[in-house]
Amino acid sequence: MKETKKFKTETKRLLDMMINSIYTHKEIFLRELISNASDAIDKRHYLSLTNTNIPTAEYQILVEADKENRTITITDNGVGMTADELKDHLGTIAKSGSKEFLEAVEKENTPDVDIIGQFGVGFYSAFMVANKVTVLTKSVNENVAHLFESEGLESYTIEDAEKDDFGTKITLYLRENTEDEDYSKYLEEYELRDLIKKYSDYVRYPIKTWVTKYDPKDDDDKDSEPKTHLELETVNSMLPIWKKNKSEVTDEELNNFYKNKFMDYQDPLTSIFVNVEGMLTYNALLFIPKKPLFDFYQDKNEKGLQLYTKGVFILDKCKDLIPDYLRFVKGLVDSADLPLNISREMLQEDKAIKKIAANVEKKILAELSRILKNDREKYESFFKDYGVNLKFGLYDNYGEKKEQLKDLIILKSYNEDKLVTFKEYLEKMPEGQKNIYYAIGDSKEVVDRLPQMELVKSKGYDVLILSDDVDEFMIQVLKDYEGKEFKSINKDDLELIDEAESKKIDELKEEKKEFLNAVKEAIPGVNDVVLSKRLVDAPCCVSTTGSISFEMERVLKQQNRDVKAERVFELNPNHEMFTKLEGLYNVDKDEFNKITNILYADALLQEGILPDNPKEFSDYITKLILK
Repeated sequence: MKETKKFKTETKRLLDMMINSIYTHKEIFLRELISNASDAIDKRHYLSLTNTNIPTAEYQILVEADKENRTITITDNGVGMTADELKDHLGTIAKSGSKEFLEAVEKENTPDVDIIGQFGVGFYSAFMVANKVTVLTKSVNENVAHLFESEGLESYTIEDAEKDDFGTKITLYLRENTEDEDYSKYLEEYELRDLIKKYSDYVRYPIKTWVTKYDPKDDDDKDSEPKTHLELETVNSMLPIWKKNKSEVTDEELNNFYKNKFMDYQDPLTSIFVNVEGMLTYNALLFIPKKPLFDFYQDKNEKGLQLYTKGVFILDKCKDLIPDYLRFVKGLVDSADLPLNISREMLQEDKAIKKIAANVEKKILAELSRILKNDREKYESFFKDYGVNLKFGLYDNYGEKKEQLKDLIILKSYNEDKLVTFKEYLEKMPEGQKNIYYAIGDSKEVVDRLPQMELVKSKGYDVLILSDDVDEFMIQVLKDYEGKEFKSINKDDLELIDEAESKKIDELKEEKKEFLNAVKEAIPGVNDVVLSKRLVDAPCCVSTTGSISFEMERVLKQQNRDVKAERVFELNPNHEMFTKLEGLYNVDKDEFNKITNILYADALLQEGILPDNPKEFSDYITKLILK
């Protein structure tokens, strides 16, 4: 019985894009369909390892062109599909990322960007060249075959059918040629062969197509026209690209493999070959995407590298092969030292996996170091997208990886107005500078407005600008770099004034003890009031003591953790406001309390923190203006 189903609105939008040719590179339809066929064979072979009822086969993908009927068929003997799977995978593409696909197309606003595969809608690329598509399929999980048919407009049909073997046969009925597009070229033998070699040479199952062969001539028949016949020939090399020597693989082949395998539309930032032989033998091919893939920041995104053993696909995302902070890395590992039936539980305890993972991590960090050294612009582009991952990696597990990662961190330099490494900061340090100074702020302009910057700038010292939430946590884990301690201009004793001046302030603090206690009593919630050793022109500032800074307080509150920094109100004893405030204390306690709170609230605002009672602060300002 034939069942007719309507496409949903979102599905029709996508199909309309395909039918009306939003892409100029229509040839990728073949790449997408071959890739799907290869995946289907992978799935059948994997199932056969654990289910004796599912037979193995002499796996292959067959591509055939019929010029007379203007059709191309792609046939595989893979896992096949049930009727429900046809509806889910072909009839309802919302499950395959079509919403994100449509948003990406509208965002890019260009018909030349090849992003089909990235969103799992590769099957629908068939409608760029075909006005009708049929899918005859038989699942290894049932004995009934099904036929899907659609012209890619309003609906599709599914009905029971006859098929002897398991797998899927997709038939594309090509469009008629137009002034702008020659669809007939895809029926040519040389065109199909070239496209298979270009996009699918790495596929490890034989991709066969009919190839013209010339018959040898008889000695007595030299002047006659040559005779030919067709032979079914394997077009692709079938040697997995990761099994080849790096010198044998072109950049174009690597890029095409990456984009097809990992559903990206851009070439990768870099690729990494790993070939290890000895007590442990394995190959790895790793890629760093140029930009985070569309689902990178989504909760459903899972880290992991694909795992093969002896060339057989085992697991799509093996989490044990890559640490969390390198979750953006894509790639695969193929080892001859793992059993075909290895389970997820066994992987976690397998010593070989742990050794491979450690070496893979080492290779990735070595490649990042190479890029940092030889192509700074490229590294800074990488760090803009993935730097926060390295920072988390350094901070995680109490700094377990800090020695491996510290020289890969780059932060904004106040003086240089560019990104610098810790080593580069040290190289520019003037003689006599004892510490590495940093400040919390979204930009150089924000940091420049901090009153604590005045003294640091007067010394000519540079300041690292920390703008990510994780930055200060990372710095606390590091503690120092090459023996130079990290000092926050927002918090620590900067040790920038000479000993005589420091002693003078300490003596004055004892002398003004009663006054400072009165300031503290006037400000609810402040932990201490001190005479500042860091202010030059500003009358006051607010800082913190202890391990929690204002920035950490903000980050932890976002995590619903009730943590508050210990606030310290610093007064500049050399500023005329100090004298004014002390005079008020002696003659008008109410006015003294109001002005003290105004100064404190203003200091908080300079740190980007709202006063505890904004309305009270506003009322104070209003009364002061009207006075």
